[in-house]
Amino acid sequence: MRIFGIGMQELLVILLICVLIFGAAKLPEIGRALGKTIKEFKKSMKEMGSDEEEGDKTSNKAQK
Repeated sequence: MRIFGIGMQELLVILLICVLIFGAAKLPEIGRALGKTIKEFKKSMKEMGSDEEEGDKTSNKAQK
């Protein structure tokens, strides 16, 4: 199984390094914060896309 060109062994090494650097207790907090960040980013991108669509609709009406 390869995810982004990274195999299972590489993922395990990365996980081990993260555990050594941050400690097992901090990993859930880091994961939670990263998840919230990604969720907010997606929400912002969706809102920005809908704002652009509304702007396009109003500019098209003004041209007619």
